[in-house]
Amino acid sequence: MQEKYGKDLRIVFKHNPLGFHKNAMAAANAAECANEQGKFWPMHDELFANNKKLGEADLQSYADKIGLNTKVFAACAKDKKYQFQIERDQKTAVSLGARGTPAFFVNGRYLSGARPVDDFSKLIDEELKKAKASGIPRADYYKKAIVAKGKKSLK
Repeated sequence: MQEKYGKDLRIVFKHNPLGFHKNAMAAANAAECANEQGKFWPMHDELFANNKKLGEADLQSYADKIGLNTKVFAACAKDKKYQFQIERDQKTAVSLGARGTPAFFVNGRYLSGARPVDDFSKLIDEELKKAKASGIPRADYYKKAIVAKGKKSLK
């Protein structure tokens, strides 16, 4: 997607670990701990490829596999360093009506569930067309055309 839309597409990733999954919070925290070392996406890929194995030892193994400084990672994971931020993300998700995962918002428009790339392209193309037709500078569009018109900010 980023290749097609370039600087017109800003991706913000938020966590919404679901309560029924006992290891989801630890996995979300692990992703953020990996992000400290520039390895969010490699950790993300390991977590999703091994979603039935997300215990503490598993997470540590994935950290080693993707080349993290495992001592730094272990301290971050043990301290649950990002739990507050993740809980804040969860509250934001609930306030916006996203009670499951995955959930996506494009300029305030909700797209729920695992969807084909074409669904995202169609929605993004529609929103880009509206943004370009508005005459609002790109840097101001989200704040002026989305948030100011009653959509909730995802920040």
